Amino acid sequence: GYRGSYTIGREAQADAKFRRVARITVCGKTALAKEVFGETLNESRDPDRPPERYTARYYLKFNFLEQAFDRLSEAGFRMAACSSTGTCAFAPEQGGPADDKIWTSYTEYVFCRD
Repeated sequence: GYRGSYTIGREAQADAKFRRVARITVCGKTALAKEVFGETLNESRDPDRPPERYTARYYLKFNFLEQAFDRLSEAGFRMAACSSTGTCAFAPEQGGPADDKIWTSYTEYVFCRD
């Protein structure tokens, strides 16, 4: 899963300002996460987790979804589902006009291996 945000100005202009993905999180069995992502897996939030246990606290050291998808594909995984949510807030305190909106989104991808 990952969190992202973007700003849309007046009247939903086509020139939305997108921010890069801040962090790609990994949820699953520890041994499998290490097999797929190897040295690019940051385990600092859940160190010494036994290989047979599950965790949702790992994240990747890179911020490119395509790179994560490539690694999953190379390990025999396919995307099974995707879900996304978003919230909106007006943000005049950030220097923009009072009708600028900041959207925050969370997207989760589910992969499986046959």
